[in-house]
Amino acid sequence: MNIRLSSLDDISAIIAIEQATNETPWTKEQFISSMEVGNYSNVMELKRSVIGFSIFSLIVPEAHLLNIALLHEHQGKGFGRNLLEHTAFQSKTLGAKILFLEVRVSNKKAIRLYESMGFVKDAIRANYYSGKLKEDALLMSLKL
Repeated sequence: MNIRLSSLDDISAIIAIEQATNETPWTKEQFISSMEVGNYSNVMELKRSVIGFSIFSLIVPEAHLLNIALLHEHQGKGFGRNLLEHTAFQSKTLGAKILFLEVRVSNKKAIRLYESMGFVKDAIRANYYSGKLKEDALLMSLKL
């Protein structure tokens, strides 16, 4: 397993993961724009194949996890935790004191992971997620 900074060469793999895992996936244009505006983007590789990614913005002293995903077949094996720990460490190294994220209130598996890593529940953002059914987001934070 390897985690590295992503590049435009990784866009196809990132989009495939996003479409396989996200009910309302980002578009190719959103991923490219995110990179162009200076957000940080990582990919996780296993046997030279991209299996996950994370994207965060940094406005010191805060970091905001914008997107994180891992292919379904690699979930529940510690890879997501590794990717999130790497992203949190990278944020801290770059000067962040706190890492924020939003997660669908129905995503119990992700919420359990975040809580096990020390994230705390801060607030609910009503109707944050669009899609077939609008869904609230749980705002969580981790002191770094």
